[in-house]
Amino acid sequence: MYIKRHIEKAVEKAFSSFPAVLITGPRQVGKSTLLLNKFADTKNISLDDPLQFTALKQDATGFFRYYGTPLILDEVQRAPECFSVLKYMIDSNRHAGMYMLTGSQKFALMKGVSESLAGRIAVIDMLGLSDREIFCDDFDLPFLPDKEYLDNRQIKIIPTLTQLWERIHRGSMPEMYAGNADWEQFYSSYMLTYIERDVRQLSAVGDTLAFTQFMTVLASRTGELLNMASIARDVGVDAVTIKRWLSVLQASGIIYILQPFSLNISKRVVKAPKVYFTDTGLVCYLCRWLTPETLASGAMAGNIYETFVVSEVLKSYYNAGKRADVFFFRNTDGQEVDLLFYRDGKLYPIEIKKTSSPNIKDVKHFKALSTYFPSLQIAEGGIVCNAERMVPLSENVRVIPVWYI
Repeated sequence: MYIKRHIEKAVEKAFSSFPAVLITGPRQVGKSTLLLNKFADTKNISLDDPLQFTALKQDATGFFRYYGTPLILDEVQRAPECFSVLKYMIDSNRHAGMYMLTGSQKFALMKGVSESLAGRIAVIDMLGLSDREIFCDDFDLPFLPDKEYLDNRQIKIIPTLTQLWERIHRGSMPEMYAGNADWEQFYSSYMLTYIERDVRQLSAVGDTLAFTQFMTVLASRTGELLNMASIARDVGVDAVTIKRWLSVLQASGIIYILQPFSLNISKRVVKAPKVYFTDTGLVCYLCRWLTPETLASGAMAGNIYETFVVSEVLKSYYNAGKRADVFFFRNTDGQEVDLLFYRDGKLYPIEIKKTSSPNIKDVKHFKALSTYFPSLQIAEGGIVCNAERMVPLSENVRVIPVWYI
């Protein structure tokens, strides 16, 4: 069963404007399935096919001339050398809608894009299913806690708390919603495939057992400040190795690094970023939270809930084909704001709480923003939480049910 993806509009728009489009994202999020359904009449070549891979490696120019355009090339990270040939093919007869590429290792791909295809290709990031897609909600504006967005956001279905934690535990991989896939078996296979293909292909990892331990340690710290020295001690490797392994996870879209907001005006603002996994199901699998019930009452419930909210926010932007200008704030006194949206000289603050009964004390640190960023306007904000309905807490602060994302 194919679940309609909101990102389809962004892909169509890019394909009608650029000679090439590159869709990147973690494995199994539905990149190939989207193209097979949306561009069913377009020739589709997968470089996972040994014969096609060999043909491209032996004679890339002849390969592209033989298949012509439009052409879908799946798992293009396997042959990064083809980007220079794609540049030649595009420049020989440039027009929109020539090549559609997919890949699961963004950093490696972007090197080829920047060197050969700058100005010729649109790059679109894709993650797993959003709640909007799972519940067949057509609303497609990127999340922002302002009046315009919230007035337009109409909720069709309000799941129960039990359903919420089931959703968080299950994760966002399309396979988990397309049939009767066994949760533990799926993520076990996912990890094996990821280690054997993406990790080994990036050739930055020698000890895959230590790398798996590193992923587990990092998953236990999702939603926290990134402390590479501490992680290195727990895994038993040096900080340089941890930095390299983090780049592997970023390259394959497994994690998102949320940067602190700063105008370089204060040394008291924390500079370390926060780390989030992009799929909560993978976090639960790595940390051995085997049921939604144990997760909801467990020690990591708050961090995984925050991870879920951040990933849903990111999807709302990626699916609209936009960049997420989202940050967090924390100072050395421990004052923190979970999310900051920066737009047109305004800051929109968000606090994330898994409670159903938030109060104005939960946003007490919003006031610190005016002190640290006096040149910016502190605009509307809110508390994203499990409340059943949206209500005002003050003139500029609202209780925002998590389903409004």
